[in-house]
Amino acid sequence: MPGVRLERFLTSTAIVAVLALAPLSGFAESLNDPGTTGAIPMPDTSAVPPPTSSDFDHTEGATAPEVAAPSAKPDAPAAAAAAPAAAQPEVPAAAASAPPAPSVNSADAAIADQLRGLAGGKFDRILGNKKDRTLIDAFYSGRDYAPLWITDGKLNEHAKAAIGYLGHVDDDGLDPADYPIPDFSAANDPGALAEAELRLSNSIITYAHHASVGRIHWSRVSPDISYTEPAPEPPDVLAKMVEAKDVAAALDSYEPQTAGYRALKAKYIEIRHGKSDPSKPKIANGPVPKIGAQDDRVPQLRDRLGVPGDGSTTYDKALADAVKKFQQSHDIKPSGTLTQPTIDALNGRQPDKPADIILANLERWRWMPHDLGNTYVIVNLPDFTLRVMNDGKQVWMTKIVDGKPGMPTPIMTAEMKYITINPTWNVPPSIVNNEYLPALQQDPTVLDRMGLKVDRNPDGTVHIWQPPGDRNALGRIRFNFPNKFLVYQHDTPDKYMFAYEKRAFSHGCMRVQDPVKYAEVLLSLVRPDDHYTEEHIRKMFGNAEQDIQFPNFIPVNLTYQTAFVDDDGKLEFRDDMYGRDRALLALLKSTGEERKVADIAIERRTDSVRRQALAIPDGTPLSSGGRYASSGGDNFFSRLFGGGFASPPPPNAHKPQVKPRRETRSATTVQR
Repeated sequence: MPGVRLERFLTSTAIVAVLALAPLSGFAESLNDPGTTGAIPMPDTSAVPPPTSSDFDHTEGATAPEVAAPSAKPDAPAAAAAAPAAAQPEVPAAAASAPPAPSVNSADAAIADQLRGLAGGKFDRILGNKKDRTLIDAFYSGRDYAPLWITDGKLNEHAKAAIGYLGHVDDDGLDPADYPIPDFSAANDPGALAEAELRLSNSIITYAHHASVGRIHWSRVSPDISYTEPAPEPPDVLAKMVEAKDVAAALDSYEPQTAGYRALKAKYIEIRHGKSDPSKPKIANGPVPKIGAQDDRVPQLRDRLGVPGDGSTTYDKALADAVKKFQQSHDIKPSGTLTQPTIDALNGRQPDKPADIILANLERWRWMPHDLGNTYVIVNLPDFTLRVMNDGKQVWMTKIVDGKPGMPTPIMTAEMKYITINPTWNVPPSIVNNEYLPALQQDPTVLDRMGLKVDRNPDGTVHIWQPPGDRNALGRIRFNFPNKFLVYQHDTPDKYMFAYEKRAFSHGCMRVQDPVKYAEVLLSLVRPDDHYTEEHIRKMFGNAEQDIQFPNFIPVNLTYQTAFVDDDGKLEFRDDMYGRDRALLALLKSTGEERKVADIAIERRTDSVRRQALAIPDGTPLSSGGRYASSGGDNFFSRLFGGGFASPPPPNAHKPQVKPRRETRSATTVQR
């Protein structure tokens, strides 16, 4: 037994040493950008120390470890040969030179002999890069180079299942051509079979990578995207295939399993295969009917709005009331008449190429954490909504205002760690130096008139801040999920903006329509015994900043879903306000060399000044006057981003200023 333990130790040491010394490739992240390097994990390249006598388990009374018989551990000699020189002196020469045990089926022994050429680089043209070759070699050496997909010289059932699965990944929004299947029938010698074996392994590994973290690396789409999900390691993928009782299910597990992804994928399959559109027929355009008028669209309209009827075509008061209620919920003038904006809202947005839009959204789902957790927040930026999910159900939702097209809210996942009541807004250094200090030199009273305070930091730099209060740009509550983009969610004094249907007005942060209720919902989930009610939270309003810490952090997912399945199972589309679909689809449809490297990260240097500017709350007073610079004003924002950044005007008279209100929609199981 000591000999077995020794050989197990040497085998694991060899593999760890190979992994530790493997060169890095593909991820050229800037060491000068902690935010970027933090987004892409780097492997540990520290050296493996040589073993000492304490690492070996000696049987009581034994003076030296035994050498196991060749049949005890077939892969020990090969592993020992690959171990660092410092780890080998304690292995007797006889053991090091002993032939490998016959663990490989005799019919496959010649194939295994060919696969041993992996370590020497024989198959580098297939495996792509040295790091992957090293990792794959570690897997095969651990099984004495026995083939995974071939048994008795023939394709086995695992291989047939894997090949069948890869042939249909177009239903997942992936391209089967990216995962080529070798022709095993044409392989008539051990060398050709070994090459086919590795080509299939490479295709399986590539598929697992794409299904797990995306066919396109998010860094190639925009600098305003960041995720930290690691791709599965090649040996882990192959080991999972070995252990799988159902290979198709094992491969499917690399895809996102969230309800939102699954529902959208089902719609994609329906469209691709030309099945009938699951959405209800569109309501036709036509004249606006008055109450009592006859209109052929009435039966369809009753069905769409759930209004009982006798089959007549009379546009009656009950139907008009239902139309009015629908209009109110969709930010349309509540007239109760079938206007063109009402028809458009009933029919929903339909892009020219819906399958392409769904394709882009399926890809973005792959970037996200595949396990969203039991409790989380999910924001859909193009839909301007925020939802709180718990136990697979929606417990609350609200409207938000998010970044304007020139100052987009980032796409990412971060953890909410605390809430701040009565927040102070501390002006970022870049804005102090570029915006406020020049204004202060021209007019010493300007900051006081803006409601800002100024003092000096211990290092002598100027500190400018806005104290807590009703007119603070952050409102009364800030929701903190630290991230490299410096964005957060917060209250706002400008409640009228929530009356707009499209609410892309901010500098990048998110305004929440009903922050007090949002705080109550979150605290009821993470601190239920403290009984933070809306009334309790409002009583905390004052002039002193207070933090409420979360004992358990809540993931916040900022997503960009221009296509999704709503609570009623209907496929919905939203405008591509940041151009994310356009950029992603161009990469997904790329060819040649660009396609080959599309799943590899690229370096994105951080513009710290721009990042600080994007994190400034809306409603912030600027030096050119007012709470925003006018469109013609010359200020830091217009110089940095171009154009003006004036607040949107209040809505038309039919859209009065709205007060925060609670959403009363029922909980659903659809995750978006």
